[in-house]
Amino acid sequence: MTLTLTTISGSPRGWRVLLGLAFKRLTTEIKELKLSENEHKTEPFISLNPRGTVPVMESDGTVLRDSMAILAWLDRKFPEHPLFGSTDQEAAEIWQTTMECRQYLRQAAADFLTPVFFGGASLDDKNTPKWESLTSAAETMQSEMTLLDSKLSDGRLFLAGTKPSAADAVSWPEVRLVQRASETKPDLMAELGFAELANTLDHLGAWKQRVFDCPGVEATMPGHW
Repeated sequence: MTLTLTTISGSPRGWRVLLGLAFKRLTTEIKELKLSENEHKTEPFISLNPRGTVPVMESDGTVLRDSMAILAWLDRKFPEHPLFGSTDQEAAEIWQTTMECRQYLRQAAADFLTPVFFGGASLDDKNTPKWESLTSAAETMQSEMTLLDSKLSDGRLFLAGTKPSAADAVSWPEVRLVQRASETKPDLMAELGFAELANTLDHLGAWKQRVFDCPGVEATMPGHW
């Protein structure tokens, strides 16, 4: 069986699937679209997914156009190394955490990182309405990261237990993108409080490294980084 994943390098939703594949120790053919050329909004991709969003997974005539649908399908198709648990209790914990992070963490990251990466946000924006909006978004993102740190404070290795799951696949790209912002715009991120935050969220930092150390995860990193 051939799996083909079409995505954009660094796309959080596409990255979720790459992590899920790594956790399940599966391989796939990867087709990367160029965001700068709007390839996700033109043919031939737009015929594959009229919404023009990534990722898309293809397998022997099956086409899946949503990251969560892909992760759930992978778990049913390839039961080994489950992403959504092996018991009802594990499934409840994983789905709860996964869906909360899918909604709240993803939105917080999008609101904050879009102006940082694509909106030209800089220290020159201080004392302007643009800065007020950015600091508000930063505070929301900090709150979400603090919640994750608290969730990990009971000694658990991963967000929903002792093994990496869909919850980690959904959450890790968002946290790693914040780190990327700190690497590429250190002065801006420090002014917004993330330098200090990185030194206080010990559990989250250890988790971030623990996920990175899982087999296959390093290969999911965006090549242009």
